[in-house]
Amino acid sequence: MGELTCDDVLEYQNLLKLAPTFILKRMARKKSNLVKKFEPKVKEYLENLDSNHQEKLNILLNSNIDDLQVLMNEAYRKTNNKQFKILADSKNKEFIHINLEELKKLV
Repeated sequence: MGELTCDDVLEYQNLLKLAPTFILKRMARKKSNLVKKFEPKVKEYLENLDSNHQEKLNILLNSNIDDLQVLMNEAYRKTNNKQFKILADSKNKEFIHINLEELKKLV
């Protein structure tokens, strides 16, 4: 199995921009389960993944959250995308954990 890179993370920058910064920040603070909240859309997205993206998703789901947050921080430094900064914040580790676990259930 491969390893995720910052470039892999940057591929999803447009998806992150769908959630305005203030909403993502509030959802992260509340530790909301966004995957469950948007389950039909997430399922539709998952059904349309090609084999390359399925492999990356499997890597993501089995990655250490601290490592993912390092990638998010690197992506933030490269793009100044505030959503990456929110996800890189160690205070939001549980938010990421909750959503990754929910995503695992759907895969």
